[in-house]
Amino acid sequence: MDYHDGTRAVRAGLPEPVPGQPFLPGPVFAGPYHLDPVAGPNAAPDAYGRESNPTLGRLEAAIAELEGAAGCLVFANGMAAVSAAMLALTRPGDAVTVPADGYFGVRLFADGDLVPRGIAVRAILTDADHDFTGVRLAVLETPANPSMAVCDIAALSARAHAAGALVAVDNTMATPLGQRPLDLGADLVVASGTKALTGHSDLLLGYLASNDPDLLATLRSWRSHTGGLPGPFEAWLAHRSLGTLDLRLGRQSANAAAVHGMLAKRPEVTNLRWPGTDPVALRQMRRIPGVLAFELPSADHVGAFLTHSALVHPATSFGGLHTTADRRAQWGENVPEGLVRLSCGCEDVDDLLADLAAALDRAAG
Repeated sequence: MDYHDGTRAVRAGLPEPVPGQPFLPGPVFAGPYHLDPVAGPNAAPDAYGRESNPTLGRLEAAIAELEGAAGCLVFANGMAAVSAAMLALTRPGDAVTVPADGYFGVRLFADGDLVPRGIAVRAILTDADHDFTGVRLAVLETPANPSMAVCDIAALSARAHAAGALVAVDNTMATPLGQRPLDLGADLVVASGTKALTGHSDLLLGYLASNDPDLLATLRSWRSHTGGLPGPFEAWLAHRSLGTLDLRLGRQSANAAAVHGMLAKRPEVTNLRWPGTDPVALRQMRRIPGVLAFELPSADHVGAFLTHSALVHPATSFGGLHTTADRRAQWGENVPEGLVRLSCGCEDVDDLLADLAAALDRAAG
């Protein structure tokens, strides 16, 4: 049966019900597993913890189901996932593209670790026209963090494929309930599950998902050789959290729509961006994330705003239950000093709006 998103999120990756057993079995802690004395590792799916674990396997099945993918590989964090893709799928002499206005950690990795290996790196703006001639791997991020820029996945995937490039889309901001890049032509999904996917600000996680068995085999081999798996408890926490994904995204998106309307009327707020007003995002996304970007006049203004807010926590992640804000320039990112990335949580919208308005009033006065 073709279930709706809420049902899919609640049930993804769960085992068949067995009387006396839990809905989601607890984490399995193991390094080695018992082997068949004759068949060895071929007799059972799990043989050694660096390569597989039943708790990780259930989480991977759940994420693959939500992404519409044939398979998924989970990693210890988002950077472990994206670096695995960029290193495993390229060779010296290749070229890759990375978002110039997306997550700066990817650009730092590309410049610091790919370029010295003889891999050319092209930084391109998310919503600009792209030329993929000579590119081996095109890494896209939409909506981009922190610019909130949006690109047309289907159009860029077709253009990249025509040039012979693979396409990897960072789906961190959207989550698989907000956007399914594989359905739009991408070869690979990469994401940080630390953010909205798990949404409780209590774990680190990353993943890769694809419908291409050769890509999955290459990436699985890379992960086996290099490590980078999360622990079973983190995987179990992540799977537990998926059940509320639809509910959390619904509240966060509704809160962001209301906050966007309020911020649009503030004279001190400039360059306000939210994908809910972008026609490309509205066409290709299943739902809009609860994250906005805007600028205040200065770093001090941002500091005053955050100091006077009772509900907005300064933090450098996003997508959680609690509303958070991050002044991105404080991390050395090349953005305006007053740029704020605001991630709406699951608070009551009237309380959130009142708190934001009061904090902005005091910061301005």
